[in-house]
Amino acid sequence: MDFKFKNSCILSVLIMSFIFAGSFASSVVAEEKMPTAVPVSEEVKLYWFIPDGMRSEDTIFNIYKWAEEGKLPNIKRMIEEGSYGYSIPVFPSHTPTNFATLFTGTYPVTHGVADGPMHVEGNPLNIVSVGGFNSAAKKVPPIWVNMERGFDKDVVLLSIPGSTPPELEEGITLRGRWGGYGADFHAVNFESIGKGDKRFEHGRGARLFFFGPYLTSYLESRDAGKWENPPVSFLPPREMGLGAYGAMVFAYIYDSTDDKKVNYNRVAFSFDKKNIFADLVDKQWSSWNPITLQWKGISVATDFKIKIIRLEPDGNLKIRFFFNNLNEYIVKPSSVAKEVIDGVGPMVDFVDNFPAQLVFEDADKETFIEEADMSLEWHRKAAAFILDKYDPDVFIQDIYTPNQMLTSRWWMGYIDPSSIRYKDIDEEKRSLLWAEVKDMYQKLDSILGVMLNKADENTLVVLSSDHGAIPLNKWVCLNNFFAKKGWLKFAMDKKTGEPVINWAESKVIYLKMDSVYIDPEGLDGDWKRASGEEYEKLREEVKTALLEIQDSATGNHPVIGAYKCEEVADVLKLPEDRVGDLVVVNRAGYGWNEEMSADLSIIKNPGHKSGYKQAILADKEKGMWTPFVIVGPGVKKGFQIKKPISHVDQYPTILFLMGKKIPGFVDGKVLNDIVEQKESN
Repeated sequence: MDFKFKNSCILSVLIMSFIFAGSFASSVVAEEKMPTAVPVSEEVKLYWFIPDGMRSEDTIFNIYKWAEEGKLPNIKRMIEEGSYGYSIPVFPSHTPTNFATLFTGTYPVTHGVADGPMHVEGNPLNIVSVGGFNSAAKKVPPIWVNMERGFDKDVVLLSIPGSTPPELEEGITLRGRWGGYGADFHAVNFESIGKGDKRFEHGRGARLFFFGPYLTSYLESRDAGKWENPPVSFLPPREMGLGAYGAMVFAYIYDSTDDKKVNYNRVAFSFDKKNIFADLVDKQWSSWNPITLQWKGISVATDFKIKIIRLEPDGNLKIRFFFNNLNEYIVKPSSVAKEVIDGVGPMVDFVDNFPAQLVFEDADKETFIEEADMSLEWHRKAAAFILDKYDPDVFIQDIYTPNQMLTSRWWMGYIDPSSIRYKDIDEEKRSLLWAEVKDMYQKLDSILGVMLNKADENTLVVLSSDHGAIPLNKWVCLNNFFAKKGWLKFAMDKKTGEPVINWAESKVIYLKMDSVYIDPEGLDGDWKRASGEEYEKLREEVKTALLEIQDSATGNHPVIGAYKCEEVADVLKLPEDRVGDLVVVNRAGYGWNEEMSADLSIIKNPGHKSGYKQAILADKEKGMWTPFVIVGPGVKKGFQIKKPISHVDQYPTILFLMGKKIPGFVDGKVLNDIVEQKESN
């Protein structure tokens, strides 16, 4: 395709007038707040790689030391040829808020993204009224809007949270994550009902983000019937109908061994019980296969892979369907989907989903690593393809896999000494876990290497991340706490294990990631922030109770801060209109859990999760820090930034080095220390 589409002169003037008169504030404010843009002899390109959850600090995850040791050769090249240091996320230190900060140079109080799921007045609390991953959630325009409309740059965005629905008019947007845009088909697990099934343990956790489509289905097998020419089975074959997104795949579970034992050892798959397209053994992946899925009444032709995660001799099994993450309905322009799939292959964007699925049994870890490797390899190839084919002026790429690895069950709790699980394994096992983590970092480094190799002398290459991750030692189930206090009323659905909240009888509830909503008259209907004497009395009572919660095992108080909505703009730089009546801050090692349980336990073992990042004050925890490495024109070579910077400083620094005017709304500052000083004649 022809990537460059140029506006007419009239349209350009209109757009530029709108941007600089409105969204980008007055030039007077900008000039007072920011230094003059650095003069550049030629237009500067930008390649910006932002792996999600790439922890980096000077102690445990010292990537610069790893680089000097030769383990991360491309980062080593960057720190020799550019400037580097650490960057601190903004509260509440998770993905949508910090991506918005990186791309606008502002705090949440300015850009408006206080959370992933946000609630605003005039909408019921049982739905998400503003999604933080949706591009419309931002109150100021991001860098790609600035680059395209303000500076006429060709832009490609790959897997960027907050980029969909697409804001680029002429550039390319490839699957922005969780923006509620397009035909987004998430991986689905199918598991036998029976021994050890996790239906009630999952509860709402079987759904994407606890309220979306099901990510795990529990099924019973039945006698196989009406198969034409099936494989020979030495036990009565069983079958399951595996349904996802309007498609049905039949699984034929059989015994090919003639060993006179109960030994179901293979599963064949067919759409029609006539033609078998895959026949797999335990722990085996299929190749990519075509499938047609349904999305909003539209038939979407795509691809999927199948993995037998576990197949036991008695036929009990766990199967995974992984769907190609690219299709014409999740890419703009739509024609780019086929070009990228033809050039790179079906997309494996990242491992797993949220809530995490691959964390319950040993067989899950193997699948997790395999999927992680597929995602890292796909992103490496995609970076090369995009830079070659489209030659964009600005290319911004994210991959979610690091976050999934460092916050899942398998790693963080056993490699960070601050974890209560650290001593549960010996050093030999720990060294194997470290090898797996560092292998992931090395593959991130190889993606970065693609950008470095494609860059010329007029290209800025930047490595950032949204947040790190630290060990999660204990869940604090705030809604169970409120239920014990009599402030929250709910019942458990006996079939699904999901809580059913009585909103009319509930006065207090915690909703992700850090907000507590309070109304002495009840929380049903369209939410409006309460007021009055009774409200203030209850809010003070709730605040006091939260601060008094104590972990009897350690004596720690998990809540280290509870701030009223009218205080958060000053204290936490959050927007008052998109938070609850109280915002709670957790002590490192503890994490808030929205889920409810029949036993009303308040502090519990997190079980299948060992890493966390939300609602932590990142300036107090090095494990939350991220890398900031930049190389290119105007950047000092071999320069280490002495103190950690703030995420808000990256955007204005990048614009400055590109010779572009910095918008007046920006909260951050240019990092003058890294700017190469020119000698005057």
